[in-house]
Amino acid sequence: MDQVTNVSQLRDVSPGDWAYEALRSLVERYGCIAGYPDGTFRGNRATSRFEFAAGLNACLNQVERLIASSTADFVRKQDLETLQRLVNEFRTELTTIGARIDKLDGRVAFIESRQFSTTTKLQGEAIFALTDEFNQPISNNTVLQDRVRLTFNTSFSGKDRLITRIAAGNANFLSTRISQARALSLSEGQQTFDVGGRTNNNVGLDKLAYNFNFGSSKIALFATGGRHVDYAPVLHPYFNDGDDGGNGALSTLASQSPIYRIGGGAGAAVSFGVGPLTSILGPSTLTVGYLAGSRSFGANDPREKAGLFDGNFAALGQLNVNLGDRFGIGATFVHGYHNAGTAIFDIGESRRAVINQATGTFTNGFGVVGTTAANNPSTFLSLGSRGLRPQTPVVTNSYGLEAAFRLTDKISLSGFGAYTNAILIGQGKADIWTYGGGIAFSDLGKEGNVLGLFAGVEPTLRGLSPGIRPVRGFSRDNAWHFEAFYKYKLNNNISVTPGVIWVTAPNQNDDNPDAVIGTLRTTFTF
Repeated sequence: MDQVTNVSQLRDVSPGDWAYEALRSLVERYGCIAGYPDGTFRGNRATSRFEFAAGLNACLNQVERLIASSTADFVRKQDLETLQRLVNEFRTELTTIGARIDKLDGRVAFIESRQFSTTTKLQGEAIFALTDEFNQPISNNTVLQDRVRLTFNTSFSGKDRLITRIAAGNANFLSTRISQARALSLSEGQQTFDVGGRTNNNVGLDKLAYNFNFGSSKIALFATGGRHVDYAPVLHPYFNDGDDGGNGALSTLASQSPIYRIGGGAGAAVSFGVGPLTSILGPSTLTVGYLAGSRSFGANDPREKAGLFDGNFAALGQLNVNLGDRFGIGATFVHGYHNAGTAIFDIGESRRAVINQATGTFTNGFGVVGTTAANNPSTFLSLGSRGLRPQTPVVTNSYGLEAAFRLTDKISLSGFGAYTNAILIGQGKADIWTYGGGIAFSDLGKEGNVLGLFAGVEPTLRGLSPGIRPVRGFSRDNAWHFEAFYKYKLNNNISVTPGVIWVTAPNQNDDNPDAVIGTLRTTFTF
């Protein structure tokens, strides 16, 4: 509220009675009324007696301060008589205002005595997920899995934010058969609550970041757990809930373009605002960021082929343009380096591959989206008579397009497409494709509800250089992903989301039986 020095500035105060002139005189002499920044008490309606009494109360307080500071000579006797007359006229309203102020003071004191910090706000999310796979010959039992996140948001200036997030969960991969004799964890169709959830409910630091404004730009610094989605707009409203939150789509593919899954961890980003803020699509922006991995040979590891700049990393550049509040389009480029055996779409958390010399088996790092071949194209290389795979680093250049269109206030269309050119250093190249789109119906049946329908192709390896391609070729069938979910909002803090995910050609092979996953997710936010 800005200080008002003349009662005529209060456009909705009527000068129709003696109190107006009395208050005008007091305001102009003592500068004791604060109005709203637009020069009114409340819009264009007439001032109520309570509002008028609030102004009178401000004058009384100002006069009391003058008297207490030994400037009583400045207060004229006739002004005191005028104040007394006004007090008598508005005694009831002043008494009510005093009681309200006392009550508010009591509530503020109660809150202050019980808050754990004056700078920090706690936010929480807890997910209970009942899920099963129904079509695989592998015996996937019905499971109840969970993930909990507690986020401490701290601000030191009101324009910055220190994010400290701890998390725990117990989710495990469902399995799919990729041959008559071999099973594999199902990364296609992986669900968002599974991201960061495989910790046997052990609590750990999940994210540590600091965001602040620099002029019209926004700066983000990540010590651990950084994701491209934390600073780059993904243009996928209703499907995306930030960093794999529990109120969007069920799966990692349907929630955002896989291009944002390439890399993650520690680093920095800057977003230059180039347009006004617009509805659910946000502002037009030019964004650049750099994130180094946080697991094997990560940003905190001083060994060779590790650390902030010599290990796994991903550098992103994106131009996002919104035309009004109905249509937005983004163009994204990500350049990444992936140590031997680490997955491409791993959000920076893939563990390095392991070769078991005794058994002749090779275990790759897992991605959070896409087929095994798309995440680890170097597995097609052979080494020695026992068929072991070499540790081959991979460099990736990925190009993506994203778009969102609000057909109506209740219907939103969005989609993405991305191509990744993977360079197996010293060996050859690989081509990886992914694309998808969805339609969301918001407030369906009740405000806050969302029905989402999605169809797309998981990141799939579609091409290999002749020097890498096996003699008998390799399966390159598109791993189609279909998903439907309905988020039902029980109240402001609890939502229930039933849904189904259908994945064709797991591990990009039509000979493998389709995977059909059913989930009932309950999300508590507080």
